[in-house]
Amino acid sequence: MKANKLINSKSLYLLQHAHNPVDWYPWGEEALQKAKKEQKPLLVSIGYSACHWCHVMEKESFENQEVADLMNKDFVCIKIDREERPDLDNIYMEAVQVMGLQGGWPLNVFLMPDQKPFYGGTYFPKGQWMKVLSGISTAFVKQYKALNESALGFGNSLNRSLTEKYGLQPNDSPFLAKEIITIARELMEGFDPQWGGMNRVPKFPMPAIWSFLLDMAILNQDEELGKKVCFTLEKIGRGGIYDQLTGGFCRYSVDGEWFAPHFEKMLYDNGQLLSLYAKAFQYSQNGYFKEKVVETIHWLENEMLDTAGAFYAALDADSEGKEGKFYTWTFEELQTLLKDDFDWFASLYGIKENGNWESGENILFQQKNYFEMAESMGLSEADFQQKLKATKRKLIEYRNQRERPGLDDKIISGWNGWVIDGLSQAFLAMGNVTYKNLANSAGEFIWQRMVKGGELFRNFKGGEAYTSAFLEDYAAVIKAYISLYTITFDPKWLYRAEQLLERVLERFLDKSDSLFYFNDPAVEQLIADKKEVFDNVIPASNSVMARNLHQLGLYFYRDKYLNQAEKMIQLIQDLLRKEPSFLANWANFYLEKTTPTAEIAVTGPGAEEKALAFLAGYRPNLVISASSGDSKLPLLQDKPMIKSLFYVCFNKSCKQPVEEVADALNQLPYLS
Repeated sequence: MKANKLINSKSLYLLQHAHNPVDWYPWGEEALQKAKKEQKPLLVSIGYSACHWCHVMEKESFENQEVADLMNKDFVCIKIDREERPDLDNIYMEAVQVMGLQGGWPLNVFLMPDQKPFYGGTYFPKGQWMKVLSGISTAFVKQYKALNESALGFGNSLNRSLTEKYGLQPNDSPFLAKEIITIARELMEGFDPQWGGMNRVPKFPMPAIWSFLLDMAILNQDEELGKKVCFTLEKIGRGGIYDQLTGGFCRYSVDGEWFAPHFEKMLYDNGQLLSLYAKAFQYSQNGYFKEKVVETIHWLENEMLDTAGAFYAALDADSEGKEGKFYTWTFEELQTLLKDDFDWFASLYGIKENGNWESGENILFQQKNYFEMAESMGLSEADFQQKLKATKRKLIEYRNQRERPGLDDKIISGWNGWVIDGLSQAFLAMGNVTYKNLANSAGEFIWQRMVKGGELFRNFKGGEAYTSAFLEDYAAVIKAYISLYTITFDPKWLYRAEQLLERVLERFLDKSDSLFYFNDPAVEQLIADKKEVFDNVIPASNSVMARNLHQLGLYFYRDKYLNQAEKMIQLIQDLLRKEPSFLANWANFYLEKTTPTAEIAVTGPGAEEKALAFLAGYRPNLVISASSGDSKLPLLQDKPMIKSLFYVCFNKSCKQPVEEVADALNQLPYLS
């Protein structure tokens, strides 16, 4: 099959479509000008390489000559990898939702030649897709005026400001403990007491929600809330959403029990969940959470790590043309492999003779805890876990002979930022130097290979960084660099974070409302410059930036940063009270504003080791600097280095210096 215009792309997703009979174009001037010149509608199809239903629609429609002929005749067809261009995905996803339609991927949107959308949808079966193509083709000729008016209306809707759309007004009322307690209580009204998580189907882990609630449990000394967070994390870890053999979390489960996922593994989920499970281990000392962290990092090292030190983007849901094929098992397969170990293994993971999932296959779904299993087998829990590890190794060896799911080997700066943050938290929790080294290497890769002239780039592949980064990338990398400072106490990470932050302030800030654009408006003219305030599977980029500004403002004594962060949370305050489940990362920042943020300096001989000992137990809402010698960082200046001391300060005013970790911890405040 002759290649189309996608053949020179770096994106795996675009290359997957490069030999379709559809005359696909990448997004760019060539396609956009062609639509204007030939007066044809644009057909924009958006997806990503690990997306199961994207593969289905390609196989049914985009590989079919009859369908391709319809598309080629009357449309200029553009393929977009949403992971390369989340800005375009944001615009056209919102457009479809404004049309009253359900969003998702693949996303297929029809535009007028001026890029304004007039119709769209997600997955279409072949027959329905052909009817849509024919109907739109006819309407474009016979009802052009009506379509154009509709597109103008949707275009105007996309350009409505956030302040207009949600009635945002700065609220300078004080940050009150009772308010954040109410917000947390209202958020927990959606809690699923049987399976954990939010009572929704499908079920996404949503780490931002549980990170906020864990911080809330700690700062408000709310043991019951802490138990519910841990209950949720245990249920997720026992589910089919987690790869029980080699670690790593899938994107979501299609049911309410964390049982059956779409099997793609995305880097951004695993980075955030690493951090959350590491914190949960620090909080509870539950070894099950440690196991999930250790296994997931092992998976990242084995399957997602580039030789240069950064991490790849995603693993596909499909292999051998079938969703989940790599991860599922037949009853007979397991029975033959495990022999005498089959019965207890089947009991532990809910294995059924006719399968617990589709087509007689079984998803490994942990039914019992290790203590229960050990007791039923007359073993100690430690001996049972050794037996389980040996059994898993046998299955992993067998599974590794199967055809592997496709690997999307592009490197995305922001997604690596989340993994660096997760690895940093895992190092603090467990002290494994490998985790620190992995985080450090990925951080250096981004700085050396993906930052040019102060500008961060989003994507890297084939030795080249490309696509100017978006706010979500800057936000995640800045957060990662702050985390790298807390595990190395090398000030270069804070200076690098500040350099990127200044770029964001210069290029992304809309001074009219104090929020940041998702895209740098100077890079490319789009039909709308969007701002992101609601959390999705990645926390809202504006909320991450607000917390970065707050932390760097404290590290560098920059009132400019602190004031900017406060303006942002003041603008969101009223909306936060109405929609806490979609603004959990803002809620976490509100919590930080309610409880004074501790500014901790550790000085003198062995300061770095003492600071790490302090951080081994998780306490939220602090910044910490450590040095055994002279330092230019404001937190450490004018403090004697002769003796090893902790200085716990609030708003540049310090409590009595103390020598012991426990005494420093006792100086930290609680919410009420």
